[in-house]
Amino acid sequence: MNQNARPFGARNRRADRAEPPPPPPPGLAVRMAAAAALADILGNGHTLEERFAADAAAGRQQAFDARDRALIRSIVTTTLRRLGTIRAALARFLERGLPRKCGALEPTLLVAAAQILYLDVPDHAAVDLAVRAVRADQRSAPFAALANAVLRNLVRARDEVKDAEDPFLDTPPWLAARWKKAWGEEAAARIALMHRHEPTLDLTVRSDAAGWAEKLGGIVLPTGSVRLTTRQAVSELEGYADGQWWVQDAAAAIPARLLAAQHGERIADLCAAPGGKAAQLAAAGASVIALDRSAERMRRLAENFERLRLPVEIAVGDALSYEAAPFDAILLDAPCTATGTIRRHPDVAWVKRVGDIGALSAVQAKMLDRACDLLKPGGRLVYCTCSIEREEGEAQVAALLRRNPDIQRAPVEAAEVGGLSEFITPDGDVRTLPCHLPNAESRLAGLDGFFASRLVRRRQ
Repeated sequence: MNQNARPFGARNRRADRAEPPPPPPPGLAVRMAAAAALADILGNGHTLEERFAADAAAGRQQAFDARDRALIRSIVTTTLRRLGTIRAALARFLERGLPRKCGALEPTLLVAAAQILYLDVPDHAAVDLAVRAVRADQRSAPFAALANAVLRNLVRARDEVKDAEDPFLDTPPWLAARWKKAWGEEAAARIALMHRHEPTLDLTVRSDAAGWAEKLGGIVLPTGSVRLTTRQAVSELEGYADGQWWVQDAAAAIPARLLAAQHGERIADLCAAPGGKAAQLAAAGASVIALDRSAERMRRLAENFERLRLPVEIAVGDALSYEAAPFDAILLDAPCTATGTIRRHPDVAWVKRVGDIGALSAVQAKMLDRACDLLKPGGRLVYCTCSIEREEGEAQVAALLRRNPDIQRAPVEAAEVGGLSEFITPDGDVRTLPCHLPNAESRLAGLDGFFASRLVRRRQ
Protein backbone atom coordinates (compact mmCIF):
# COMPACT_ATOMS: atom_id res chain seq x y z
CA MET A 1 0.00 0.00 0.00
CA ASN A 2 1.29 3.44 -0.87
CA GLN A 3 2.45 4.94 2.41
CA ASN A 4 1.60 8.42 1.14
CA ALA A 5 -1.94 7.55 0.18
CA ARG A 6 -4.69 9.12 2.26
CA PRO A 7 -7.25 6.67 3.70
CA PHE A 8 -10.71 6.78 2.21
CA GLY A 9 -12.86 9.36 4.00
CA ALA A 10 -9.94 11.12 5.67
CA ARG A 11 -10.36 14.87 6.03
CA ASN A 12 -8.24 17.46 4.36
CA ARG A 13 -6.44 19.01 7.30
CA ARG A 14 -5.70 22.16 5.28
CA ALA A 15 -9.44 22.59 4.72
CA ASP A 16 -10.00 22.11 8.42
CA ARG A 17 -7.58 24.96 9.05
CA ALA A 18 -9.38 27.34 6.66
CA GLU A 19 -9.75 30.80 8.13
CA PRO A 20 -13.30 31.77 9.25
CA PRO A 21 -14.88 34.70 7.41
CA PRO A 22 -13.83 38.04 8.85
CA PRO A 23 -16.30 39.69 11.24
CA PRO A 24 -18.40 42.52 9.84
CA PRO A 25 -16.81 45.95 10.28
CA PRO A 26 -17.88 47.97 13.31
CA GLY A 27 -21.02 49.97 12.69
CA LEU A 28 -22.38 47.90 9.80
CA ALA A 29 -25.06 46.16 11.86
CA VAL A 30 -26.19 49.52 13.27
CA ARG A 31 -26.57 51.03 9.79
CA MET A 32 -28.44 48.00 8.50
CA ALA A 33 -30.78 48.08 11.51
CA ALA A 34 -31.44 51.78 10.91
CA ALA A 35 -32.23 51.14 7.23
CA ALA A 36 -34.57 48.26 8.15
CA ALA A 37 -36.42 50.43 10.68
CA LEU A 38 -36.76 53.25 8.16
CA ALA A 39 -38.08 50.86 5.50
CA ASP A 40 -40.70 49.57 7.95
CA ILE A 41 -41.84 53.07 8.93
CA LEU A 42 -42.11 54.35 5.37
CA GLY A 43 -43.37 51.12 3.82
CA ASN A 44 -45.71 49.78 6.50
CA GLY A 45 -46.80 52.94 8.31
CA HIS A 46 -45.47 51.87 11.70
CA THR A 47 -44.36 54.65 14.02
CA LEU A 48 -40.80 54.79 15.30
CA GLU A 49 -41.96 53.75 18.78
CA GLU A 50 -43.93 50.81 17.39
CA ARG A 51 -40.91 49.67 15.38
CA PHE A 52 -38.55 49.87 18.36
CA ALA A 53 -41.06 48.10 20.60
CA ALA A 54 -41.39 45.32 18.00
CA ASP A 55 -37.59 45.04 17.77
CA ALA A 56 -37.35 44.71 21.54
CA ALA A 57 -40.13 42.11 21.69
CA ALA A 58 -38.49 40.06 18.92
CA GLY A 59 -35.06 40.26 20.52
CA ARG A 60 -33.59 42.19 17.60
CA GLN A 61 -32.05 44.75 19.96
CA GLN A 62 -30.10 42.24 22.02
CA ALA A 63 -27.09 42.54 19.72
CA PHE A 64 -26.83 46.26 20.42
CA ASP A 65 -25.73 48.08 23.54
CA ALA A 66 -27.40 51.27 24.74
CA ARG A 67 -25.05 53.46 22.71
CA ASP A 68 -25.77 51.57 19.49
CA ARG A 69 -29.52 51.68 20.10
CA ALA A 70 -29.29 55.44 20.61
CA LEU A 71 -27.33 55.76 17.35
CA ILE A 72 -29.91 53.74 15.42
CA ARG A 73 -32.66 56.00 16.74
CA SER A 74 -30.65 59.13 15.94
CA ILE A 75 -30.00 58.03 12.36
CA VAL A 76 -33.63 57.12 11.70
CA THR A 77 -35.00 60.26 13.35
CA THR A 78 -32.63 62.53 11.44
CA THR A 79 -33.49 60.80 8.16
CA LEU A 80 -37.21 61.32 8.76
CA ARG A 81 -36.71 64.92 9.90
CA ARG A 82 -34.99 65.82 6.61
CA LEU A 83 -36.52 63.18 4.35
CA GLY A 84 -37.65 65.53 1.60
CA THR A 85 -34.30 67.27 1.34
CA ILE A 86 -32.44 63.95 1.36
CA ARG A 87 -34.63 62.46 -1.35
CA ALA A 88 -34.23 65.56 -3.52
CA ALA A 89 -30.44 65.47 -3.04
CA LEU A 90 -30.18 61.79 -3.97
CA ALA A 91 -32.41 62.33 -7.02
CA ARG A 92 -29.79 64.68 -8.45
CA PHE A 93 -27.38 61.77 -8.79
CA LEU A 94 -29.85 59.05 -9.73
CA GLU A 95 -30.34 60.09 -13.34
CA ARG A 96 -32.72 57.22 -14.09
CA GLY A 97 -34.29 57.10 -10.65
CA LEU A 98 -34.11 54.10 -8.36
CA PRO A 99 -33.78 50.75 -10.11
CA ARG A 100 -36.75 48.42 -9.90
CA LYS A 101 -36.61 45.50 -7.47
CA CYS A 102 -33.53 46.92 -5.76
CA GLY A 103 -34.21 45.56 -2.28
CA ALA A 104 -32.84 47.68 0.55
CA LEU A 105 -31.06 50.13 -1.75
CA GLU A 106 -33.32 53.15 -1.07
CA PRO A 107 -33.41 53.01 2.76
CA THR A 108 -29.68 52.30 2.82
CA LEU A 109 -29.00 55.35 0.66
CA LEU A 110 -31.35 57.48 2.77
CA VAL A 111 -29.70 56.69 6.10
CA ALA A 112 -26.23 57.09 4.59
CA ALA A 113 -27.20 60.47 3.16
CA ALA A 114 -28.53 61.58 6.56
CA GLN A 115 -25.16 60.77 8.09
CA ILE A 116 -23.25 62.59 5.35
CA LEU A 117 -25.41 65.70 5.44
CA TYR A 118 -26.50 66.09 9.06
CA LEU A 119 -24.67 63.77 11.46
CA ASP A 120 -21.13 63.85 12.77
CA VAL A 121 -19.97 60.77 10.83
CA PRO A 122 -16.78 60.64 8.72
CA ASP A 123 -17.66 60.63 5.04
CA HIS A 124 -15.56 57.58 4.23
CA ALA A 125 -17.26 55.56 6.99
CA ALA A 126 -20.77 56.56 5.87
CA VAL A 127 -20.03 55.64 2.24
CA ASP A 128 -18.10 52.43 2.96
CA LEU A 129 -20.65 51.02 5.39
CA ALA A 130 -23.52 51.88 3.05
CA VAL A 131 -21.86 50.06 0.15
CA ARG A 132 -21.20 47.04 2.37
CA ALA A 133 -24.86 47.07 3.47
CA VAL A 134 -26.00 47.19 -0.16
CA ARG A 135 -23.76 44.20 -0.97
CA ALA A 136 -25.12 42.28 2.02
CA ASP A 137 -28.64 42.30 0.57
CA GLN A 138 -29.07 39.88 -2.32
CA ARG A 139 -31.51 42.11 -4.21
CA SER A 140 -29.54 45.33 -3.82
CA ALA A 141 -26.06 43.81 -4.26
CA PRO A 142 -25.95 44.40 -8.07
CA PHE A 143 -26.25 48.14 -7.40
CA ALA A 144 -23.27 48.50 -5.04
CA ALA A 145 -21.29 50.51 -7.60
CA LEU A 146 -24.26 52.81 -8.14
CA ALA A 147 -24.59 53.39 -4.38
CA ASN A 148 -20.88 54.18 -4.12
CA ALA A 149 -21.03 56.71 -6.96
CA VAL A 150 -24.18 58.42 -5.73
CA LEU A 151 -22.92 58.83 -2.16
CA ARG A 152 -19.49 60.08 -3.25
CA ASN A 153 -21.20 62.68 -5.43
CA LEU A 154 -23.35 63.65 -2.47
CA VAL A 155 -20.25 64.20 -0.32
CA ARG A 156 -18.88 66.60 -2.91
CA ALA A 157 -22.18 68.48 -3.20
CA ARG A 158 -22.95 68.53 0.55
CA ASP A 159 -22.79 72.31 1.09
CA GLU A 160 -24.95 72.88 -1.95
CA VAL A 161 -27.80 70.52 -1.08
CA LYS A 162 -28.08 70.25 2.73
CA ASP A 163 -30.01 73.49 3.29
CA ALA A 164 -32.86 73.62 0.80
CA GLU A 165 -34.51 76.98 0.17
CA ASP A 166 -38.05 75.55 -0.03
CA PRO A 167 -39.33 75.57 3.60
CA PHE A 168 -41.90 72.87 2.79
CA LEU A 169 -39.49 70.38 1.21
CA ASP A 170 -39.42 68.24 4.36
CA THR A 171 -43.20 68.34 4.81
CA PRO A 172 -45.61 66.01 2.96
CA PRO A 173 -47.50 68.13 0.41
CA TRP A 174 -50.94 67.35 1.86
CA LEU A 175 -49.88 68.63 5.28
CA ALA A 176 -48.22 71.73 3.86
CA ALA A 177 -51.41 72.58 1.96
CA ARG A 178 -53.54 72.18 5.10
CA TRP A 179 -51.26 74.35 7.23
CA LYS A 180 -51.16 77.12 4.62
CA LYS A 181 -54.95 77.16 4.57
CA ALA A 182 -55.33 77.01 8.36
CA TRP A 183 -52.53 79.30 9.52
CA GLY A 184 -51.45 81.29 6.47
CA GLU A 185 -48.40 80.95 4.23
CA GLU A 186 -45.94 82.67 6.58
CA ALA A 187 -46.91 80.79 9.74
CA ALA A 188 -47.06 77.49 7.85
CA ALA A 189 -43.52 78.07 6.57
CA ARG A 190 -42.27 78.83 10.08
CA ILE A 191 -43.91 75.64 11.37
CA ALA A 192 -42.29 73.57 8.63
CA LEU A 193 -38.87 75.13 9.25
CA MET A 194 -39.14 74.47 12.98
CA HIS A 195 -39.63 70.78 12.28
CA ARG A 196 -36.14 70.63 10.77
CA HIS A 197 -34.50 71.25 14.14
CA GLU A 198 -34.06 68.72 16.92
CA PRO A 199 -35.59 70.12 20.13
CA THR A 200 -34.15 69.80 23.59
CA LEU A 201 -36.04 68.41 26.58
CA ASP A 202 -38.58 70.23 28.74
CA LEU A 203 -39.26 69.30 32.35
CA THR A 204 -42.18 69.84 34.68
CA VAL A 205 -40.87 70.30 38.20
CA ARG A 206 -42.75 69.87 41.46
CA SER A 207 -41.56 73.24 42.77
CA ASP A 208 -38.77 75.83 42.48
CA ALA A 209 -38.42 75.92 38.69
CA ALA A 210 -35.68 78.56 38.90
CA GLY A 211 -33.68 76.43 41.34
CA TRP A 212 -33.89 73.34 39.19
CA ALA A 213 -33.05 75.31 36.04
CA GLU A 214 -29.86 76.47 37.76
CA LYS A 215 -28.99 72.98 38.99
CA LEU A 216 -29.58 71.33 35.62
CA GLY A 217 -28.21 74.09 33.41
CA GLY A 218 -31.52 75.05 31.84
CA ILE A 219 -33.85 78.01 31.51
CA VAL A 220 -37.32 78.68 32.89
CA LEU A 221 -39.93 79.27 30.22
CA PRO A 222 -42.74 81.80 30.72
CA THR A 223 -45.20 78.92 31.17
CA GLY A 224 -43.20 77.52 34.11
CA SER A 225 -41.51 74.57 32.40
CA VAL A 226 -37.74 74.11 32.62
CA ARG A 227 -35.99 73.78 29.26
CA LEU A 228 -32.68 71.92 29.33
CA THR A 229 -29.55 72.81 27.41
CA THR A 230 -27.64 69.65 28.33
CA ARG A 231 -27.49 66.49 26.24
CA GLN A 232 -26.83 64.30 29.27
CA ALA A 233 -28.96 61.18 29.70
CA VAL A 234 -32.16 61.97 31.60
CA SER A 235 -31.69 59.20 34.16
CA GLU A 236 -28.27 60.64 35.09
CA LEU A 237 -29.57 64.11 35.95
CA GLU A 238 -29.96 65.32 39.52
CA GLY A 239 -33.49 64.93 40.79
CA TYR A 240 -34.52 62.11 38.45
CA ALA A 241 -34.21 59.27 40.94
CA ASP A 242 -35.87 61.40 43.63
CA GLY A 243 -38.89 62.11 41.43
CA GLN A 244 -38.45 65.87 41.61
CA TRP A 245 -39.43 66.37 37.96
CA TRP A 246 -40.55 64.56 34.84
CA VAL A 247 -40.02 65.04 31.11
CA GLN A 248 -42.95 66.86 29.48
CA ASP A 249 -43.06 69.27 26.57
CA ALA A 250 -43.90 72.82 27.62
CA ALA A 251 -47.11 72.78 25.58
CA ALA A 252 -48.21 69.43 27.01
CA ALA A 253 -47.86 70.85 30.51
CA ILE A 254 -50.42 73.62 29.91
CA PRO A 255 -53.75 71.69 29.88
CA ALA A 256 -53.43 70.25 33.40
CA ARG A 257 -52.56 73.70 34.74
CA LEU A 258 -55.74 75.09 33.19
CA LEU A 259 -57.75 72.62 35.25
CA ALA A 260 -56.44 74.29 38.45
CA ALA A 261 -56.74 71.08 40.47
CA GLN A 262 -57.62 71.53 44.14
CA HIS A 263 -56.54 69.38 47.04
CA GLY A 264 -58.90 66.44 47.51
CA GLU A 265 -60.81 66.90 44.26
CA ARG A 266 -61.67 63.72 42.42
CA ILE A 267 -60.27 64.11 38.89
CA ALA A 268 -60.16 61.71 35.94
CA ASP A 269 -57.48 61.71 33.27
CA LEU A 270 -59.32 59.75 30.60
CA CYS A 271 -56.39 59.10 28.24
CA ALA A 272 -53.63 59.17 30.82
CA ALA A 273 -50.57 57.48 29.30
CA PRO A 274 -47.72 58.35 29.42
CA GLY A 275 -48.78 60.12 32.61
CA GLY A 276 -47.29 63.62 32.68
CA LYS A 277 -50.63 65.37 33.04
CA ALA A 278 -51.87 62.92 35.66
CA ALA A 279 -48.66 63.55 37.60
CA GLN A 280 -49.35 67.31 37.55
CA LEU A 281 -52.84 66.72 38.94
CA ALA A 282 -51.62 64.34 41.63
CA ALA A 283 -48.81 66.72 42.62
CA ALA A 284 -51.48 69.40 43.18
CA GLY A 285 -53.12 67.13 45.75
CA ALA A 286 -56.03 65.82 43.69
CA SER A 287 -57.33 62.28 43.92
CA VAL A 288 -56.50 61.10 40.39
CA ILE A 289 -58.00 58.23 38.41
CA ALA A 290 -55.75 57.54 35.43
CA LEU A 291 -57.49 55.65 32.63
CA ASP A 292 -56.06 54.32 29.38
CA ARG A 293 -56.91 51.40 27.14
CA SER A 294 -53.29 50.20 26.78
CA ALA A 295 -52.22 47.89 29.59
CA GLU A 296 -48.57 48.13 28.56
CA ARG A 297 -48.59 51.94 28.58
CA MET A 298 -50.30 51.92 31.97
CA ARG A 299 -47.64 49.57 33.30
CA ARG A 300 -45.02 52.17 32.37
CA LEU A 301 -47.20 54.91 33.90
CA ALA A 302 -47.30 52.98 37.17
CA GLU A 303 -43.50 52.69 37.14
CA ASN A 304 -43.19 56.44 36.60
CA PHE A 305 -45.57 57.21 39.46
CA GLU A 306 -43.55 54.92 41.72
CA ARG A 307 -40.42 56.94 40.91
CA LEU A 308 -42.33 60.18 41.43
CA ARG A 309 -43.82 58.89 44.69
CA LEU A 310 -47.25 60.16 43.75
CA PRO A 311 -50.54 58.37 44.49
CA VAL A 312 -52.78 57.43 41.57
CA GLU A 313 -55.63 55.02 40.90
CA ILE A 314 -54.93 53.16 37.66
CA ALA A 315 -57.68 51.80 35.45
CA VAL A 316 -57.26 50.01 32.13
CA GLY A 317 -60.19 50.47 29.81
CA ASP A 318 -61.90 52.42 27.06
CA ALA A 319 -63.07 55.91 28.00
CA LEU A 320 -66.16 55.49 25.79
CA SER A 321 -67.48 52.67 27.98
CA TYR A 322 -66.00 53.78 31.31
CA GLU A 323 -68.49 53.88 34.17
CA ALA A 324 -67.86 55.85 37.35
CA ALA A 325 -69.44 58.32 39.75
CA PRO A 326 -69.36 61.89 38.43
CA PHE A 327 -66.03 63.73 38.77
CA ASP A 328 -65.19 67.20 40.02
CA ALA A 329 -62.98 67.69 36.98
CA ILE A 330 -61.86 65.75 33.91
CA LEU A 331 -58.86 66.01 31.63
CA LEU A 332 -59.38 64.58 28.15
CA ASP A 333 -56.21 64.47 26.05
CA ALA A 334 -57.93 62.73 23.18
CA PRO A 335 -56.30 60.45 20.60
CA CYS A 336 -55.39 62.52 17.55
CA THR A 337 -53.13 62.72 14.51
CA ALA A 338 -50.37 64.20 16.74
CA THR A 339 -49.23 66.57 13.99
CA GLY A 340 -48.25 69.04 16.70
CA THR A 341 -45.47 66.69 17.84
CA ILE A 342 -43.58 66.38 14.55
CA ARG A 343 -40.62 68.30 16.04
CA ARG A 344 -40.05 65.44 18.46
CA HIS A 345 -41.58 62.64 16.38
CA PRO A 346 -40.81 63.30 12.70
CA ASP A 347 -42.21 59.90 11.74
CA VAL A 348 -45.70 61.32 12.36
CA ALA A 349 -45.44 63.42 9.19
CA TRP A 350 -44.84 60.35 7.05
CA VAL A 351 -47.14 57.75 8.62
CA LYS A 352 -50.31 59.82 8.97
CA ARG A 353 -52.81 60.19 6.11
CA VAL A 354 -55.51 62.76 5.47
CA GLY A 355 -58.20 60.14 6.15
CA ASP A 356 -56.94 59.80 9.72
CA ILE A 357 -58.24 63.26 10.59
CA GLY A 358 -61.89 62.44 9.93
CA ALA A 359 -61.71 59.05 11.63
CA LEU A 360 -60.07 60.46 14.76
CA SER A 361 -62.37 63.48 14.85
CA ALA A 362 -65.35 61.14 15.09
CA VAL A 363 -63.76 59.36 18.05
CA GLN A 364 -62.94 62.68 19.72
CA ALA A 365 -66.55 63.83 19.49
CA LYS A 366 -67.77 60.63 21.15
CA MET A 367 -65.16 60.93 23.90
CA LEU A 368 -66.11 64.54 24.55
CA ASP A 369 -69.76 63.55 24.94
CA ARG A 370 -68.80 60.76 27.33
CA ALA A 371 -66.58 63.10 29.37
CA CYS A 372 -69.47 65.53 29.74
CA ASP A 373 -71.67 62.70 31.04
CA LEU A 374 -69.04 61.86 33.68
CA LEU A 375 -68.82 65.44 34.94
CA LYS A 376 -70.61 66.79 38.01
CA PRO A 377 -72.82 69.88 37.60
CA GLY A 378 -70.42 72.79 37.92
CA GLY A 379 -67.51 70.49 37.12
CA ARG A 380 -64.60 71.47 34.88
CA LEU A 381 -63.41 69.76 31.71
CA VAL A 382 -60.22 70.48 29.79
CA TYR A 383 -60.20 69.01 26.30
CA CYS A 384 -56.87 68.97 24.47
CA THR A 385 -55.09 67.42 21.52
CA CYS A 386 -51.48 67.55 20.33
CA SER A 387 -52.65 68.31 16.79
CA ILE A 388 -52.46 71.46 14.70
CA GLU A 389 -55.45 70.40 12.60
CA ARG A 390 -58.45 72.60 13.37
CA GLU A 391 -60.89 69.69 13.02
CA GLU A 392 -59.32 68.14 16.11
CA GLY A 393 -59.34 71.35 18.14
CA GLU A 394 -61.31 74.52 17.47
CA ALA A 395 -63.96 72.84 15.32
CA GLN A 396 -64.38 70.00 17.79
CA VAL A 397 -65.22 72.31 20.68
CA ALA A 398 -67.49 74.49 18.56
CA ALA A 399 -69.49 71.40 17.59
CA LEU A 400 -69.74 70.26 21.21
CA LEU A 401 -71.11 73.62 22.34
CA ARG A 402 -73.73 73.51 19.59
CA ARG A 403 -75.02 70.07 20.53
CA ASN A 404 -74.77 70.28 24.32
CA PRO A 405 -76.34 73.38 25.93
CA ASP A 406 -75.25 72.20 29.39
CA ILE A 407 -71.61 72.89 28.49
CA GLN A 408 -70.07 76.34 28.28
CA ARG A 409 -66.56 77.63 27.71
CA ALA A 410 -64.50 79.07 30.58
CA PRO A 411 -62.11 81.34 28.67
CA VAL A 412 -58.39 81.18 29.41
CA GLU A 413 -56.53 84.39 30.22
CA ALA A 414 -53.02 85.13 28.93
CA ALA A 415 -51.79 85.39 32.53
CA GLU A 416 -52.50 81.66 32.92
CA VAL A 417 -49.97 80.82 30.20
CA GLY A 418 -47.14 83.08 31.26
CA GLY A 419 -48.57 86.20 29.66
CA LEU A 420 -48.13 84.74 26.18
CA SER A 421 -51.15 86.30 24.50
CA GLU A 422 -50.25 84.71 21.16
CA PHE A 423 -51.31 81.39 22.73
CA ILE A 424 -54.90 82.58 23.30
CA THR A 425 -57.50 82.36 20.54
CA PRO A 426 -60.29 84.95 20.14
CA ASP A 427 -62.66 82.44 21.78
CA GLY A 428 -60.45 82.07 24.84
CA ASP A 429 -58.95 78.67 24.02
CA VAL A 430 -55.24 77.83 23.98
CA ARG A 431 -53.55 77.22 20.64
CA THR A 432 -49.78 76.73 20.52
CA LEU A 433 -47.87 76.27 17.29
CA PRO A 434 -44.38 74.76 16.89
CA CYS A 435 -43.06 78.14 15.74
CA HIS A 436 -44.06 79.90 18.98
CA LEU A 437 -41.41 80.73 21.62
CA PRO A 438 -38.69 81.87 19.19
CA ASN A 439 -35.06 81.72 20.30
CA ALA A 440 -31.79 82.48 18.50
CA GLU A 441 -30.62 78.96 19.40
CA SER A 442 -32.82 76.52 17.50
CA ARG A 443 -32.73 73.81 20.21
CA LEU A 444 -34.21 76.28 22.71
CA ALA A 445 -36.97 77.52 20.41
CA GLY A 446 -40.51 76.29 19.81
CA LEU A 447 -42.83 73.88 21.54
CA ASP A 448 -45.36 71.24 20.52
CA GLY A 449 -48.49 72.27 18.68
CA PHE A 450 -51.39 71.93 21.12
CA PHE A 451 -55.02 72.89 21.44
CA ALA A 452 -56.76 73.15 24.81
CA SER A 453 -60.22 74.37 25.77
CA ARG A 454 -61.54 74.76 29.30
CA LEU A 455 -65.21 73.91 29.63
CA VAL A 456 -67.71 73.90 32.51
CA ARG A 457 -70.91 71.94 32.99
CA ARG A 458 -73.70 74.28 34.03
CA ARG A 459 -75.11 73.82 37.52
CA GLN A 460 -78.58 72.32 37.63
